[in-house]
Amino acid sequence: MRDANQWFRFTVALLAVWRITHLLTAEDGPWNIIAWLRRKTGSSILGNLLDCFYCLSIWTSIPFCFYAAAGTEDRMAVWLALSGGASLLYRITNRVEEFDPFAEQKR
Repeated sequence: MRDANQWFRFTVALLAVWRITHLLTAEDGPWNIIAWLRRKTGSSILGNLLDCFYCLSIWTSIPFCFYAAAGTEDRMAVWLALSGGASLLYRITNRVEEFDPFAEQKR
């Protein structure tokens, strides 16, 4: 990524990958279409894919790597970087309190 335009395209692609992946894995979507799709796919391969943000982000990032990078080697690196970046955004935006049965004993 050699200039500002490439960084801009990468950032836009990263946000798009996060948004689409989050929509497909965690939201109901307009008119509950996404929720219906997740119920319909059940425990099939596609259903399992829609249950895992990290897995789905790998596949969601594929078309966006063509937008964000040129050349095969750059696209492969950007493909994984987009998935990794979306995963980091997911972890930052989905802080879940973990149950710690020993929390009382630590105090």
